[in-house]
Amino acid sequence: MVSCDKAVVVTNARGTSPFVIVCDHASNRIPERYGDLGLSQVQRLSHIAWDPGALAVSRVLSDALDAPLVQSTVSRLVIDCNRALDAPDLIWTLSEATPILANENLDEAERQFRISHFHQAYHASIHTLLEARRHAGREAVLVCVHSFTPVYHGVARPWPIGLIHGSDQRFTRALYDALKAEDPELNVGWNLPYAAQSGVTLTLEQHGDGRGLEATMIEIRHDEILEVDGVQFWSERLARCLVAARQRRKGAVRG
Repeated sequence: MVSCDKAVVVTNARGTSPFVIVCDHASNRIPERYGDLGLSQVQRLSHIAWDPGALAVSRVLSDALDAPLVQSTVSRLVIDCNRALDAPDLIWTLSEATPILANENLDEAERQFRISHFHQAYHASIHTLLEARRHAGREAVLVCVHSFTPVYHGVARPWPIGLIHGSDQRFTRALYDALKAEDPELNVGWNLPYAAQSGVTLTLEQHGDGRGLEATMIEIRHDEILEVDGVQFWSERLARCLVAARQRRKGAVRG
């Protein structure tokens, strides 16, 4: 759990990499004003509260690529930073099979507090970072890092990794091809386990497609990245494949 009172942390903002890493569901931290949201410790540590392993991968990627990293420090059960403000699951009242009773019947003042202090603060930090790069004439390739649960509503998910694109799929396709070139047998989910139509691509589309940037969203099955070896393996693989995808895209543009 991130022990930080800030809603967002930006690391290595001046990194030399063209890549910018963002992690929407980095933390299961519930600010003190909300207690435990009526949840057990087991529930607060589970995938309903955050994306286990996603921050660890994001940090290693940031170091390996010398890339900026923007991370939310607040559990998605307080507010989901990867949802539109009018989305029904912006503030969860039921996550998978777990009721979040403390989130029911919120008044408008509390809803607006969470939006301004957590959701908007996070997206403002991404915006500020990308604007600084734009003004400096620096390239930005947005990489949104998530993890997903191996079993959802009793159904096993076979893909160790999935890739999701927004309105522009070209960089995501190049990353898919790079992963398959490295391991042709790798079961890479394409718009799996989620797709843009599921309402899970706010960050990708707002800060990537919406700016005309190359962008992709990566989902790693979290049983792959709960241990140090798995984090290192996937971080190193993704670093190589992100670089290869960018090179391929650069070649396509020149061609």
